[in-house]
Amino acid sequence: MTASGGDTQHGIRRRNLARVLQAVAAEGPLSRAGAAARIGVTRAGVAPLVDELLRAGLLVETGRATPSGRGRPGSELAVSDRGPAGIGAEIGVDHLAVCAVDLRGRVRARAATEAANRHSAPGPVLHQLSALLAGVAAEIAAEGLHPAGLTVAVPGLVARGTATVVHAPNLGWREVDLAPALATALTPAPVRPDSPEAPADSGPSVPLGVENEANLGALAELRLGGGPDGLAPPPDFVHVSAEIGIGAAVVVDGQLLRGARGFAGELGHVPVYPDGLPCDCGGRGCLEQYAGEEAVLRAGGLTPERAAAEHPGPGARSALLARRATAGDAATVRALAEAGTALGIALAGTVNLLDPRAVVLGGALARLAPWVLPSLERELTLRTAVATTPDRPGRPAVAVSRLGADGPLLGAAHTALRAVLDDPVNACAPPHSPPARFR
Repeated sequence: MTASGGDTQHGIRRRNLARVLQAVAAEGPLSRAGAAARIGVTRAGVAPLVDELLRAGLLVETGRATPSGRGRPGSELAVSDRGPAGIGAEIGVDHLAVCAVDLRGRVRARAATEAANRHSAPGPVLHQLSALLAGVAAEIAAEGLHPAGLTVAVPGLVARGTATVVHAPNLGWREVDLAPALATALTPAPVRPDSPEAPADSGPSVPLGVENEANLGALAELRLGGGPDGLAPPPDFVHVSAEIGIGAAVVVDGQLLRGARGFAGELGHVPVYPDGLPCDCGGRGCLEQYAGEEAVLRAGGLTPERAAAEHPGPGARSALLARRATAGDAATVRALAEAGTALGIALAGTVNLLDPRAVVLGGALARLAPWVLPSLERELTLRTAVATTPDRPGRPAVAVSRLGADGPLLGAAHTALRAVLDDPVNACAPPHSPPARFR
């Protein structure tokens, strides 16, 4: 039987299951009547959907709902704190990190370690990351959770629809396929072959996605809210994040603008001074050479080695810069202002081309925003083509992410979890049974 628009009844049911689960996850606890109202169906129509989600363990009943009219009050529904979890991982230049989030969006486990990944061979890096993944998987298993998917954030270009890092200059990686090393990193412990729980195929167990870290930072802004008031940014914005490299993600109508090959957003290699410093990419005068963390350290008379010595662990460079700027060190303050100028020049082209409503600064830039923003905003104002009027500012608003350096990792975990929210039917399968997929 086919509904209008060519949708089958089965397809409509899958979408309505997703809508119920998403409504309760976003706004719950909800009564059955409340869930029905949110998705625009009758209470009788929502009942079998709720029952299926309850049987699958994705929803739970928490008790009596507040009476809102005639009849006996129903039970409140909430997403379960057990069952599927999204696993996010991040490969940084100087660190590795993993976290797990449940259907309620809470971080249930997290692990991170310092790691000198710059120009390291992929094999040892991925082996160390696999160990972190195994530890987080064991931790959440003790709480009744199982991995529903894994998304990995990387500081480089990822071929669209694959797990291949085409080029990550600050890691020194080219054409590295992460799938062989990570596809089985979250495979459940094997069971005896004669066990009724033994899967027919003991292959990889969870979907694997690999994504540019700036893109995942932008998705985190969309899903978790980036402003100080907790509200999500507008549906059209540019998200900029920086460590040694600088990446950007362009969001249009709430969707990532990926480009034909998936390489959109390489802001760090936009030339701001065409005859300027040589860059590892082969060009000259790239933004990264003036606004990346190591470039700012050099401009302030510092070295990455000193930053690591004074502030061990991830974030050493931005932590040292922030401390010195707070203390009023003139060279550091000047270097950060010059970085803001370069950022403003690079972003002006993006703003004039795409007309976003906002620019969001994430990553290390969130910590350094007090010293970077004035010169950045000045350049945007000077270089934006649309004239400013009292009721229409010429440049977009510039906001600072409240997620900071955690944005890419949280974005990765929530992206992995999204597969469950978008397709609960698939998520209802036993944890060991789905084949690996690459997004």
